[in-house]
Amino acid sequence: MSKYICLCIMVTLSLLSTPMSYATNEVEEVEIGGLLLDNTKSRSGHDFYFQFSQLWRDIPNTQGINAQLIEQIVPMAGTKLSLLLNGRIIYVTYFGRRQSPVKDKVEQAIFILIDAMAETQYNQNSIDMAGSGW
Repeated sequence: MSKYICLCIMVTLSLLSTPMSYATNEVEEVEIGGLLLDNTKSRSGHDFYFQFSQLWRDIPNTQGINAQLIEQIVPMAGTKLSLLLNGRIIYVTYFGRRQSPVKDKVEQAIFILIDAMAETQYNQNSIDMAGSGW
């Protein structure tokens, strides 16, 4: 019984003696870069997402940016892939039922995304264009 009491006292003293950094206002904030969501379904869509995500990591200043890849199946034709930036469709492409290279489409989508991000940033900073969006 005395061992249990001694252990409780030691644990209490050790907890009281450790500094509580979370109780102070000196907590470091962790910034998360832009969010890229994958809603692809087909192999072509997954390949597109993989290559797109590799290029997405290299884009600077993506804090507060949400990009989403949505793939819709079109019966007997293939799939429709849409790229949304903060809820707005900025790029749409189609994949047939057969496997096709996606590198050119990924590069085109990245360039359009960078342009749309720049326009969004410009519109937020410009007093004249702040309310109208694009």
